[in-house]
Amino acid sequence: MNLQGVLEGLLFVMGDDGVTLKEICDTLNVSEEEAKKLLIILKKEYEREERGIKISFLGETFKLTTKKEHKEYYQKLVTAKEDNLSQAQLEVLAIIAYNEPITRVEIDEIRGLSSSYVIRKLLSKDLIKTAGKSNLPGKPTLYKTTREFLDCFGLASLNDLPELEIKEDIEEQDLFKKKDEIIELK
Repeated sequence: MNLQGVLEGLLFVMGDDGVTLKEICDTLNVSEEEAKKLLIILKKEYEREERGIKISFLGETFKLTTKKEHKEYYQKLVTAKEDNLSQAQLEVLAIIAYNEPITRVEIDEIRGLSSSYVIRKLLSKDLIKTAGKSNLPGKPTLYKTTREFLDCFGLASLNDLPELEIKEDIEEQDLFKKKDEIIELK
């Protein structure tokens, strides 16, 4: 089996979360020395001029990242994309705005879905930013909204956000109403 190819896939699949050296060793069932050799080989391959990505060591993890020398092209593509926000982006923005600062895991728990991709998109649109690290185990990144978010939604501050109105589940209301009616009929 081509462990270098598997390692490349691991780095790709883990995205912004990255992968630690221990995770590489455990997943590939190799020694730390062998894992380092595989990383060095792959890193050297990505350093070639014709490659657009590289391996970076950030936050105790290895990640695939873009090369800084190509930044202007990435920005051009991002700004050329339509500025409309998807439903998922609006959901994550609302969760962050009402709960900031908040970690990705907390956002995922509220949504019931993974938000990694959506968070990356919102970061690239400058609607959210990192706000330090949480004191939770693993020191996850905290996210909060930006001035651009406020401008985009015509808000002077987060205090201008509409108040959340929590409604009971309609089905639950109907169930209790029917239950009460049945009890009254007896």
